[in-house]
Amino acid sequence: MITRLLGAAAMAAVVFSVVPASAARMQGCSPDNLMKTESAVESMADGGVKWVAFKEMADAQTALLDGKMGACAMHLTRAAHAGMMK
Repeated sequence: MITRLLGAAAMAAVVFSVVPASAARMQGCSPDNLMKTESAVESMADGGVKWVAFKEMADAQTALLDGKMGACAMHLTRAAHAGMMK
């Protein structure tokens, strides 16, 4: 019982130390960030990566309208980093 409790506490410590670091890399879901990311996506060369970025932008806008700010930020970050994918 104590071993499980210690294991759960250790796992919680790891999760809480990693989550803020990953959240810091995410863009906030705001109209300004949406416009900036959309401009960057539109300036990409045509191809599969551009369409993946457009899909992420559409998902970000849908999440924003649904009030899901975390999901919106995740999709917005994916769209912004799509240019780095190959």
